[in-house]
Amino acid sequence: MTDTHPALLRALELSEHILAVAEGNDLRSLAALDAERMQLLKSFRLEQRLVAASDRALLEEIALLNDRAVGMLEHRKRGKGREMDVAAVGRRAVAAYGSVRMRR
Repeated sequence: MTDTHPALLRALELSEHILAVAEGNDLRSLAALDAERMQLLKSFRLEQRLVAASDRALLEEIALLNDRAVGMLEHRKRGKGREMDVAAVGRRAVAAYGSVRMRR
């Protein structure tokens, strides 16, 4: 892909990194990576009136990687929500039965 736009190549690298971060545990850098990628995509859009086939292929790959990363983050979010629900049920149970003493 030698005739592709350099901003798109860098955006693809960032997209791959974003997916790796979404699959891992270190989510702190995700917003900065996404912001950098967004700037690259915006600059490409401003510079290019016609999109070459190779650039279009890169944009599609970036979109697919983004979809996978978003899906991974949504999955993690739902999992955390379930964990919080289970913890809340446990806290309510402790509160409800914590004051009951066993009688001998």
